[in-house]
Amino acid sequence: MISTAIIGFAIVLFLVLARLPIAFTIGIVGAPGFAYERGGPMLDERGLKAALSMVGCQIMDTAQDYGLNVVPLFILMSLFVNKGGMARELYAASNAFLGNLKGGIAMVTVAACGGFSAICGSSLATAATMSKVAMPELHRFSYSDELATVSNAAGGTLSILIQPSVILVINRLLTETSIGKLFMAGILSGVLEH
Repeated sequence: MISTAIIGFAIVLFLVLARLPIAFTIGIVGAPGFAYERGGPMLDERGLKAALSMVGCQIMDTAQDYGLNVVPLFILMSLFVNKGGMARELYAASNAFLGNLKGGIAMVTVAACGGFSAICGSSLATAATMSKVAMPELHRFSYSDELATVSNAAGGTLSILIQPSVILVINRLLTETSIGKLFMAGILSGVLEH
């Protein structure tokens, strides 16, 4: 006899291959599967109540989890910084120090990305925001598209090492270590990388 878990896994696999988002797929299969396990083959009222209660508790627990709420707040902070014009000012300040060197505009891009990553903590937000500022400048100085893109991507990765870092917050959630200790450990690597 085929177990409920194998049937549920087969349905999840089919729905994922049908390109339904994984979160919805797991919810679509998990809630009825939980109701079936609690209420038996007839899906009685007790099983349905248990499944709906479990779904509600999971949604509330996820929404109230501080660790997961930090990530969108970092992205929101980078949006405020970008709209406030600070990304452009960081680029101008980096240009004042490094712009006169050979290949200086590429170095300016990496340095400005490092400064922006110290504000927002997200690699994707840093690369996306600084590309809006840096790409026109790099094209104005006749940098190739490849070098412009690579310097922007390399600068965006600094967000992993420079504090505050979303990756370290997620690492803290997974390993249950102290966020203060993780940030202190990241300082040395961020300074060496920069």
